[in-house]
Formats: sequence, structure tokens, C-alpha cells
Amino acid sequence: MAKTGNKGKKRSSSKKSDIGFSIENMDRKVDPLVDFYSYANGSWIRKNEVPDDKVSLGSFVQLLEKNQFALKAILERCSEDSEKRTRFEKMCGDFYYSMMDVERIEKSGIKPVLPYLKKVSSVKSREDISSLIAYFDLLGIPTFIGSAMGFVPRKSMPDKKDSSVYALYLNQGGLSLPDRDYYLSPYFSEMVKKYKDHITRMFILFGDDKKSADESAEAVLTIEKDLAEKSRSRADLRDQEKNYNKMSLKEISKKYKGLDFDRYIYEVDLPPVKYAIVGQPEFLTEVSSILTKADLNDLKAYFRWKVINYFAPYLNEKIEKENFDFFKKELLGQKRQEPRWKRAIVLVDSLIGEALGSLFIDEYFSDETRKRMNEMLEDIKGVFRERLEKNTWMTEKTKKRALAKFSKFRAKIGHPAKFKEYKGLRIKRDDLIGNITRSTMLEIRRQINRVGEPVDREEWMMTPPTVNAYFNPSGNEIVFPAGIIQPPFFDPTMDDAVNYGGIGGVIAHEITHGFDDQGRQFDEDGNLRNWWSHSDLKHFNEAAEKVVKLYGSLEPIKGFKVNGKLTLGENIADLGAVTLAFEALKRHLKKHPELNKKIDGLTPEQRFFISWANVWRGNIREGEIKRRVLVDPHSPAKFRGSVPVINHPDFEVTFGGKSSGREKIGVW
Repeated sequence: MAKTGNKGKKRSSSKKSDIGFSIENMDRKVDPLVDFYSYANGSWIRKNEVPDDKVSLGSFVQLLEKNQFALKAILERCSEDSEKRTRFEKMCGDFYYSMMDVERIEKSGIKPVLPYLKKVSSVKSREDISSLIAYFDLLGIPTFIGSAMGFVPRKSMPDKKDSSVYALYLNQGGLSLPDRDYYLSPYFSEMVKKYKDHITRMFILFGDDKKSADESAEAVLTIEKDLAEKSRSRADLRDQEKNYNKMSLKEISKKYKGLDFDRYIYEVDLPPVKYAIVGQPEFLTEVSSILTKADLNDLKAYFRWKVINYFAPYLNEKIEKENFDFFKKELLGQKRQEPRWKRAIVLVDSLIGEALGSLFIDEYFSDETRKRMNEMLEDIKGVFRERLEKNTWMTEKTKKRALAKFSKFRAKIGHPAKFKEYKGLRIKRDDLIGNITRSTMLEIRRQINRVGEPVDREEWMMTPPTVNAYFNPSGNEIVFPAGIIQPPFFDPTMDDAVNYGGIGGVIAHEITHGFDDQGRQFDEDGNLRNWWSHSDLKHFNEAAEKVVKLYGSLEPIKGFKVNGKLTLGENIADLGAVTLAFEALKRHLKKHPELNKKIDGLTPEQRFFISWANVWRGNIREGEIKRRVLVDPHSPAKFRGSVPVINHPDFEVTFGGKSSGREKIGVW
């Protein structure tokens, strides 16, 4: 990596920073060898309570908010009705305006969604149900068939065992609460009762009397509980082989007769393909049974609820408030809604994010940033490559395959080389619900049309302003949107140690994902197949089990322990992140000994570990912790910021202690 402003241009970290690295975030009264997370973040944690309109606050949330203010300026400018606007400016600006036009939304009431409710009421027999499921799938309204990823469902993805073509995926879905355990665990029994009351109130807001609303709510809850019973746990959903069940379309039609799959594929106009990937066969068996045996009016109540719940955040104030009061306030503890403009930005980014992203990167991403990222990326890749080459527990055959896979690693930085064109999409200033449905249908239609076609290797699964990064196993690639390549992750005015601990850790994290418990199952071409020897796989699994036990012993709040199996991949990646990025920094300092000096009384090694922990600073509401423990494959932030550091063999000596000599927990 190039030197980062070490000749007079470096910003002193002793000055208060907005969201970037700062020693003012620390609590130096705390012994780092006793409570490292508080040592690195204690002052920030005390001074930054979770705002009323949020369920958590941390580096990711702060950078997201910074990006939102940037996007707000862009969208407000673009929302001015002018003939000088480019096509993307007009699309984004008019979509934003339609969400901000509260007066029109209030005046319209439930009228914009009546066509979808009438579609449900028009159902006269069970034969109509498959057509209704297909119709709602094309609209993006989630019913029985899942595959949701973000706002828009992912109906097609690269075939995990033939990554060169797109396949249709059919996965479990149908639930409105965050996870099956909300329905099944006695701990959430009171919350389920409140959920039922919420459904009742919503039906009343849509014109039902109290008696019929209660009956409909009971029907919805019964169906969702039945679906929850047959839903796999989040940990089980991580089993790649178990969740890959290739079936011919004829086999699916024969096996799940209640679904009437022939009609479904006709209604969605699926291209002529021979197979689909069924994620959870037992779940589709349950769906088939429900569609065959449930009372038709109960099924119609369920579909009505799906329409209401999907559109509720975008309707008049009473409906929007009722939706917020349960799903955010009651369920997660959020005290008030975020400003409308922030919700509008999230919506635009979710549905036409590459159009918005193209406007964002014009102002907030540079070629110099890409260059700096590439330099650090190559630096860290070099460390991992050498670790593979010198690995002592892998057999030569497996090691050769691992190196072949790593040699084909691709990296995408900033934004797509070519943005989606959104051909034929009509965005109207006075039609919010229409904008949502038309943009969603365009994307879902695109996904369905490509089934059986060659995979587009240049496609992105995140938009440019996103504060995140990912590893795509089918593409054997790591991807870093422009949104995350900013402080506190990357700061060109900071010393290298801080950047290695920030964005360097993110890079190393994503690299490690290629060889975590799931990533390791994909070969150099992105295909799901075993390329490991028996002895190597045994060693890997034994090491991984230690990681499971370590994190599984952690308890963020009483009664809720981290799910070591659910979080295994992310925990392996975090442990690998600190290991790789720290080694890359040490090598960098050897090449540039002039950088090996204290800043603010801290060595580069100390600043590296503090920077990593600083990225994971955060406060969070109890309801949100419970939700994340059940559904999030990531460990809570305080464990992400501390465990990989404490586990590092150089941790104690870096902070003036004696090496414990304990065994390092990790896979790589």
C-alpha cells in the first residue's frame, strides 16, 4: 500500500473526529488486557446513546447516515421538475418526490392497493391460488415461496453446482415475523399475541369489522405457525448441500400437487428450462398441504394480510404508524420513526439503486481511492497466498486446489463497470405504489427471463452507496461498494495502521470468506463440490468446532447466547481478518521503517487493534439484540471488536503484557 500522507498532511487523531478513527473514542483508564473493547470504545459508548429513531448506533450506522445526507442533497436536487435532468436524475428524483408527497399519499388512503386486494377477493376456487401466488411473486409481495434478498426477492441466481448459468430457486418463506423462533419459542409467546392484535387492527384499518378482523388474524397466524413448524433454522439454512435439491419441473409438479406448479410456471412465464433448485423440500410439502386442506377463506385472509403488510409503510399516516408501532417499536424497541426523507432514500436505493449509485459515485468516489484500495488489496492477498503456500496441515493435493482457487479470485471496487439501464421503467411523481410495483416487477421479470442463460459476471449484489462488502462464492469474487470506502474504514488522511485495521480488516475478512466453512465448499470456478481430502476436511472441521464453542459460550444479554453454528462463517472471517491484516501491516512497516513510530502515544500495532475495535463500536436496543441473535449470521458488535483481537497471539505483548502462550483459536 502507498504511504498515506506521512509528510505533514496527516490529520492528528487527537482532534475530535466525526465518525472516523479518534483516540477520543477510547477509555484509557481501562486496562486493555482486561476489557479491550471498553478500552478502545468506552468513551464513545458512554457519549452516544441510541437515538430514538434507531435500534442501534455504531460505525456502520453513522457512515450510512453520512451517505444518506449526501444522497439527500442529490435527490432533492433531482426532484426539482426540470427538463435539464438526465434520465437517471429524473427517475431518482421523481421516485423520491413520490415518497415525500405526504399530502397526496394521505389523500389517496388505501386506494392505490385496492387492485391487489380485489385480486385476492376475486379468488373463487383453489385452482386460482397458484395464479395468485405467481401474480404476487411478480409484484415482489412475499407469500409462500421465498428467496428474498433485500427488498426485491432473488428468483434466480447462479446454479451453485454449475455457476456458469442462472437457475430458478424455490426456498422457504411466508413468515411475517423475523424468524421461525418467534412463533415456536415460548419466550416470544406474548409477542405473538401482540402480533395477532396488530393484524386485527390492520384489518380494521382496511375496513373490516372487529369480528371478521379477529377471525382473519387468527387464520393468518395459524398458517404462519404451520409454516414456521416446517421452516429450517437459520443455522440449517447454512448447509449448502442440504439446501441444494435439484429437481425437474415435472418432478416438482408431481411432488407438490397442491402448489399446482405447472400453472405457476405458466403464470410467471418461465423460460423453457428443465429444472429448479428446491431449497427445503419439506417446506414445500407443507405449503402443498396447506393449499390443499386450508379453508379457502383462511387462505384469502392470509393473502390479504400479505398485501396489507407489504404496502403498509407507504400508505396513509394511520396505517404507516400502526405498522411502525408493532414491527419497530414493540418488536425492536425503536422509539420513533426515522425522518421520512431517510426512508425515501432507502426505498429508492433498494429499487433503482444503480441509477442512484451512478449519481453518488460521480461526487463521492475517485480513481485515487480505487488505486489505494487495489494496493492494499494486493498487499493482503500476498499475505494470504503465502500462508496457503506455507500451510503445514493441508495435503499437497488440497493445497494445490486452494491456490488454484485463490489465483482466480476477482475483486470489484467502488461500482459496476456498467450500470443497469432500467429499460422501459416508468417512474411517476404522483404514483408511489405504482413506482414500487413497476420497478420491482421489472427486476423480477429480468431475473426470471435469465433462467438458463449464461451468468453475467459483472453483476453486483449491492448498490454503490452501500456500507458493506461481500464475498460471492459462485463468482469467486470479493466486492467493495464505494459506500464503505470512507472513514472510519478508509481515511486517506490517517496513518497506515488505522487503515489496515479498518478497510484492511474488511478486505481480509472477505478474502477469508472464500475459505470459511461455506466458502471452502466452492471450487475455483464457483461450483459447489468437494475438493478437500478426507484428512484436510477433518482438520478444518475440528478447528471450526473450536470457533463454534468459543463464540457459542458468549451471552450478549441474559438468556440469549450467540449461535456458534449460525455465526461460524462470519467468526472465521473476523479471526482471519485480524490475522491477515495485522501481518500485512507488519510487512508494510518493514518496507517503510520510517512509519514505525508512535502517534498519540500509541504504536502502529496498537493503533491497528484499536482501529479494528473502533469499527465495531456500538450501542443497541435489547429487542434488536434478540432479533439479531436469532437471524443474524454475524456475532454482536462487541464480540466482533474484541474476540479476534484478544485471540491474536501478539495481543498481550502489543499492550505491554506477557504472552499467555495460549492456543490461538482459528482456522487459517
